[in-house]
Amino acid sequence: MLPSISIESQTEMNKMTIPRILLFIICSVHFSFVVKAQNNLDSLYSIWQDENLSDSSRAFAFQDYIWKGFIFSKADSAFKLADQLIEFSIQKNYEPGHAKALYIQGVSLYLRGDYSNALEYCERSLAIYEKTGDQKGKATTLNVMGLIYSGQSDYQKALEYYQKIISIYEELNDQNGIAITMGNIGLIYKDKGDYAKALNYYGTSLRKYEETDDQNGIATTLNNFGIIHQEQQNFNKALEYFERSMAIKEKAGNQQGVASSLNNIGLTYQRQNDFPKALEYFGRALVIYEKTGNQRGLPAVLSNLGLVYLNSGDYSKSLDYYERAIALYKKNGDQGGIALVLNNMGLVYQKKGNYLKSIDYCTEGLTMAESIGTLRSQKNGCECLYNTYKSMGRGNEALVFLEKMRSVEDSLQAEEIAKKLEQIEFQKKMLADSLETVENERLVEEAHKEEIRKKNQTRNVAMAGGFFALMLAGGFYSRWRYVRKSRNIISKEKDRSENLLLNILPAEIAEELKEKGRADARDFEMVSILFTDFKGFTAASEKLSAQDLVTEINTYFEAFDKIIGKFGVEKIKTIGDAYMAAGGLPVPSADSVKNTILAALEMQEFVFNRKAQNILAGKSSFDMRVGIHTGPVVAGIVGVKKFQYDIWGDTVNTASRMESSGEIGQVNISEMTYELIKDDPEFIFISRGKIEAKGKGELNMYFVSKKGSN
Repeated sequence: MLPSISIESQTEMNKMTIPRILLFIICSVHFSFVVKAQNNLDSLYSIWQDENLSDSSRAFAFQDYIWKGFIFSKADSAFKLADQLIEFSIQKNYEPGHAKALYIQGVSLYLRGDYSNALEYCERSLAIYEKTGDQKGKATTLNVMGLIYSGQSDYQKALEYYQKIISIYEELNDQNGIAITMGNIGLIYKDKGDYAKALNYYGTSLRKYEETDDQNGIATTLNNFGIIHQEQQNFNKALEYFERSMAIKEKAGNQQGVASSLNNIGLTYQRQNDFPKALEYFGRALVIYEKTGNQRGLPAVLSNLGLVYLNSGDYSKSLDYYERAIALYKKNGDQGGIALVLNNMGLVYQKKGNYLKSIDYCTEGLTMAESIGTLRSQKNGCECLYNTYKSMGRGNEALVFLEKMRSVEDSLQAEEIAKKLEQIEFQKKMLADSLETVENERLVEEAHKEEIRKKNQTRNVAMAGGFFALMLAGGFYSRWRYVRKSRNIISKEKDRSENLLLNILPAEIAEELKEKGRADARDFEMVSILFTDFKGFTAASEKLSAQDLVTEINTYFEAFDKIIGKFGVEKIKTIGDAYMAAGGLPVPSADSVKNTILAALEMQEFVFNRKAQNILAGKSSFDMRVGIHTGPVVAGIVGVKKFQYDIWGDTVNTASRMESSGEIGQVNISEMTYELIKDDPEFIFISRGKIEAKGKGELNMYFVSKKGSN
């Protein structure tokens, strides 16, 4: 499914894009201490320039001017303007202004995805607030730091900050501040997919906002409820919450908020394939964004309109909206948005049958996505190119992008595994905290029971103490059952994540990665490298459709996977129609050379039998060469976005030459491999003498077969 864009909670379109809902929350915190009456930018700037006013009034006005006029539209300009506020505050020795300017700069960096520097500025702001004893300012800055850690997926750290914030707000009896923080905690659980807990925290947040009659907070929280119901495909509930949120924004005259609600309602109808309704709401949002000149919301709504027209088959209108969207994304420097729209435009041209333009747009979209590391846009680009080349009957090119798409899917799966492992650690920490709390409660209650026993000797008091102990035991039993259930859930999730990890990495490497967070490269002195390659693959592939070609290749590779698993040989990778495996790593074995040869012979046997079946069925078939060389290699994990176990060294190059210098139906081995296995009575060897190998000169080679085989 092609991605659509939510204004207040954007999809993974660009890793540098900050979810809009977080911006609303920061804004709510800030508005608690700005001068609300100063709502006109020109007026605010005039106050800032008026030297007859107090330093605090001027600083407040300029802070409000920067926040309302620049922080969400021109974050870099907000940073520079805050420098003026810092200079003014230092000159006037006005520490609150200095702290708030640093806070604005921290938010500016956060919005631009520069998390490490954002933390630095927030810490400097926090130090001033702690020095001056400004608890409200301290809580505000801690809130942004919590958002930064949440943005880095360090949820445990974020929760620690939010707990500090709640303690401060409880001391201040600030119900609005508690509501904001509860909403942020809900966001963490939403991001982790724990919707039940997210809704629980949102519910607490909503009740607090209702108690203080904070209409902006109520509208924001209702929107959060809607997003969760939308993700759960409970569309009627999602619409109910979005409409309630929009009604509050309309009453308050918040046009930007109304536009974002209209967009989210449009998304809900779009996901139900109710295109007329989706167009109606996107169109209304578009009018507001064009009127207000919102450069963030406008391209997102234009892109959503393009997607609706694409899905409804109106390709001309789809292209019109995509052209407008991409122009704005380029103006904003939003590379993630550009990549997304380029891929979608490529799909439009594919639907129109203009395959050359489709290839141009999807290639450009894929290149952009690769440069910024957005995996989902990479997958969409590869899928577009695969389907386009397949439609053109160009099977070889289609296969290239199918392989590339699978590689990206592996990377997405690896990210999911990392996320699962992170969730398990998070759950383990939560469980450990829960167990510690239970134990502390138990110790307190035990001490309490002892005190009761000493102070009260009468039978009635003893009976009351006994009854209390019984109730306590029941409570502990219920708690024990809860803890045991939680452990079972964590255990199942851990098993599932480990199984996914083992599909990508060898077991020993996966274990090292889990323990250390990385896996060191290793030297292996004696590894047997196996290469296979199908002869005449290009000619045979021209007779098959792209789908039949991929299905046939997959049949061979699935069989090869089973064969090497049987002999304890490690699969390294596939490269087009070539298959690479290694015996003797990651755990060296005395039988690795023999087992690698046995695996190669069984692979050739499978290819022979498969060819016979295909000939009888009147289908195209393949012949295969296999080469093996034994020697030293370096092995380890490569890549930042994907866990891939790979090997390097001259041994790999020589093994490849053994394959290319071999013959159909044979297993060709090097002299080194021959010397290691020549005395094994199970094999027969035929010396080929010295054979010219590309880049290696003349090398002694041998064909090997099993005794008793045909």
